[in-house]
Amino acid sequence: MEVIFDVVDLALDVSDVIDRTKQLSKRDAVEVPPDPRPLPPAAQRALAEAEERERAAQAASGTDQASHR
Repeated sequence: MEVIFDVVDLALDVSDVIDRTKQLSKRDAVEVPPDPRPLPPAAQRALAEAEERERAAQAASGTDQASHR
């Protein structure tokens, strides 16, 4: 009798894993507005500054890695 319960329990566990895998494989839909608004000038400057800092950080880490080889 216990073996039957173990088999049923295993089957339910497998079913749960399959359901979770299906849920994880579904992609979330991202809605994009049809006509996105342009960034205000202050936001454009902040974005440009952040991108410049990122490029500088990547360049600095690239030279640091090259000097340690």
